[in-house]
Amino acid sequence: MNGIFNPESPVMSFLSRVADLVWLNVLTLICCIPVVTAGAALTALHYVSLKMVRGEDGYLTKSYFKSFKQNFAQATVLWLLLVLILAVAWVDFHYISLMDDSMAGVLRIGLTAVLFLVLCGGIYWFPLLARFENSIKNTVKNAFLLGILHFPKTICVFVIYVGMTVIYYLFLYRLMPLIFLAGISLPVYMASYLFSGIFRKLEPAEENF
Repeated sequence: MNGIFNPESPVMSFLSRVADLVWLNVLTLICCIPVVTAGAALTALHYVSLKMVRGEDGYLTKSYFKSFKQNFAQATVLWLLLVLILAVAWVDFHYISLMDDSMAGVLRIGLTAVLFLVLCGGIYWFPLLARFENSIKNTVKNAFLLGILHFPKTICVFVIYVGMTVIYYLFLYRLMPLIFLAGISLPVYMASYLFSGIFRKLEPAEENF
């Protein structure tokens, strides 16, 4: 079959990818509903996204739940740790905002810098867990090292995540359908191109996942 309806045509390939992202987003939203399972859901999301950017899609749903099941325990621990870090940071910022002396500004800058460094590693937690088998301790350590060693790409990932979040917030009502259909999967898919390039340098030759 020729023309745009050819399964190999750019148009059909694009529509197929859009459909995959929509379904991936739906799976992630459903699996995040219990909240405590959000870590496993995000890990599975990164697992499938990394396969998608490499053209190793396979069976999307099967791959998603394979990762969800295999990484559930570690992903849950990392998710709860991330929530704890953000909660402590929120409380600290709240108390700093109540201070009137000149130290408030210094403390706010210092806390922001520390939180930023933590998040530089944090954004690699779930992609690393999705890609490599390792202990939680080593995953956190390696994530921090990757965040620093690949700082320009780390900033690009931040720009993608923060930029998309700001866009969603500013145009919430207009973009509500997009947020529901691909609000999580789209930015993760975009960031996966950066993660994939970084991870290739760490992978044994011809290793598949």
